[in-house]
Amino acid sequence: MSDWIDGEVVSNIHWHENLFSLKIAADIGAFRAGQFTSLALEIEGERIARPYSFLSSPGQQPLEFFFYVATDGVLSNALVALKEGDKVLVKKPANGFFTLDEVPQSRDLWMLATGTGVAPYFSILGCDEVWQRFENVVLVQGVRTAMDLRYQDLVEQYQREHPQAFHFQAFVSREDYPGSIRGRIPETIKNQELENHVGLPLSPEHSQIMLCGNPAMVKDCVTLLKDRGFAKNLRRKPGHITTEKYW
Repeated sequence: MSDWIDGEVVSNIHWHENLFSLKIAADIGAFRAGQFTSLALEIEGERIARPYSFLSSPGQQPLEFFFYVATDGVLSNALVALKEGDKVLVKKPANGFFTLDEVPQSRDLWMLATGTGVAPYFSILGCDEVWQRFENVVLVQGVRTAMDLRYQDLVEQYQREHPQAFHFQAFVSREDYPGSIRGRIPETIKNQELENHVGLPLSPEHSQIMLCGNPAMVKDCVTLLKDRGFAKNLRRKPGHITTEKYW
């Protein structure tokens, strides 16, 4: 049975005008990396709630969340204005199946995201399990501009800690940025440019693929991957593709 508890804002990090992170102290109990909870505020006498994935890993406090501010988003526009010490409601327990225990064993794990859909991957990367299970872990993040590429300190940390296993590839769609691919992720699955940049082939034999973010990106990638012999991962029939639509 779910319940709402009081959380307290520890910090509100404004990366730029429309992108921010909230750190919230709240005792919601155990959760699995990749899961989500809901945050809520009382706004004009009405409780407004929305689900958000954890960016922080299980056992870490404060809890951390990564947001875009939606132009017409009543809750996100209220959350971005919160200050240290402000209260926010947090739902417990956590929910969701975008977790490693839903992903079959393989040699390589590909984590493909757009925007703040990268959050559950950072939660997963902060756990020992992913490094113990997979020989290669590839994180791919697509953003509009280089200003949207945040948490590069964590990317650099995993590159230091797992130099042979960890690979990171950024996509920046609206400008040229060193080391990134300019364009959309699905196009590079079709022409295999992503694999060439990373130096690792995508194959049903060796690859598990997680997709999180823009529903159009998820849909297009699934279609292209199916054309290459990959199948959706289902509990009753394990495959290669595990998805989460991030709005």
